[in-house]
Amino acid sequence: MKKLIIFLLLILAFPLNAQQMNYIPSKENVKSREFFNNHRFGIFIHFGIYSMLGNGEWVLENQGLNRDEYSKLAGGFSPANFNAQEWVANIKNAGAKYLCITVRHHDGFSIFRTKYSSYNIVDATPFRRDIIKELADECHKQGIALHFYYSLLDWYRIDYPLGNSGRKNGRIMQEDWDSYYQFMSNQVKELLTNYGPVGAIWFDGWWDHRNDKNFNWQLPELYTMIHGIQPKCLIANNHHQMPYPGEDIQTFEHHLPGEMKAFYSAPGISDKPLESCETMNGSWGYSITDKNFKSSELLIHYLIKAAGVNSNFLLNVGPRPDGCFPDEALQRLRDIGEWLKIYGKTIYETKGGFIPPHNWGVTTQKGDTLYIHILDCQDSTLFLNIKGGRVKKVYKFLGNVPVNYSCPKEGVLLNFGEKPKGLDYVVTLVLNRNK
Repeated sequence: MKKLIIFLLLILAFPLNAQQMNYIPSKENVKSREFFNNHRFGIFIHFGIYSMLGNGEWVLENQGLNRDEYSKLAGGFSPANFNAQEWVANIKNAGAKYLCITVRHHDGFSIFRTKYSSYNIVDATPFRRDIIKELADECHKQGIALHFYYSLLDWYRIDYPLGNSGRKNGRIMQEDWDSYYQFMSNQVKELLTNYGPVGAIWFDGWWDHRNDKNFNWQLPELYTMIHGIQPKCLIANNHHQMPYPGEDIQTFEHHLPGEMKAFYSAPGISDKPLESCETMNGSWGYSITDKNFKSSELLIHYLIKAAGVNSNFLLNVGPRPDGCFPDEALQRLRDIGEWLKIYGKTIYETKGGFIPPHNWGVTTQKGDTLYIHILDCQDSTLFLNIKGGRVKKVYKFLGNVPVNYSCPKEGVLLNFGEKPKGLDYVVTLVLNRNK
């Protein structure tokens, strides 16, 4: 009886939590998930006053800077070369289908117009322009879906309950969760009502209180509000856990689904849409010293491998403080775009193929067509675990040149005549529908 009473009290205390446990996405939301899956490639943008210091988006925390002195950077933030049309055009030409930008990062500075804090790009800087409004208008114009990154934690506001981070910046704390949650909720409402359709809200920072099992982020309430205002808006949370009720996307940081990389690893893979985010160099925000940019070939391989495990690829760009993309980033966007002009059919609107990833590469699939992406094959032949009767025809994706194959009992053996070469040697395999 005692356990029953405690259970009933918990339900009464957290009615929205119980509601979210039974979360059923709306028809609009389910359709948005389908669109999101079909997109396969997006661009992440980390941009804020931290860009001025050229040492990444965590510079306030990593360098132990004083919160009040850091906030004065806003008085000199004026990205004079920012051009929304150019940003979105570069992203579109790269073959990306959506853009996700940091509207408020952990430093607490909002790069959009908000009436709930003067610490924003319109009121606190000489720039005095709402770049999110300009980006939103341009995204809608050019057909690019707009997503917002929003930090759950805040190193600036004194009402944010102190977590694992933000302990070295000199804040005089006056913790008030109710005040902070109301502020956060109000800002999210602004983002959902002032900028047109929003494809997704991408939350980050849950991990700041991961050691406090009793801390309540009130995520069910927040998620219910978002889905109520824009049912089509998807919700992701970068908490490195399996998705919570109310979340529509499972996101992976610095790794693909199924990989295990310490802190960044999620304990499993859900049946929700998947997304893998990665940096071009070693930094999310602009770094003046980090010139260790990944090659275009490596980034294209990452995109292919992500699609091969049924995941989107969210590739980050950290614009310079003047509002321009780094030259190295622009070159890689051009290279990826040129590749997708040719091979996009094998990536967009596909799912991970029924043949799992191997050392030689991955497969993607659309209907009865299997695309075999050979990234590293050391032989002139390739064995596939497919019953021979399922194969209708096999040909090279480029030129539609037939590929010789035989059907031993164990599967299908492709014979190329010579070792496959190139960044991605794609073979199209058409399956017999009724086999």
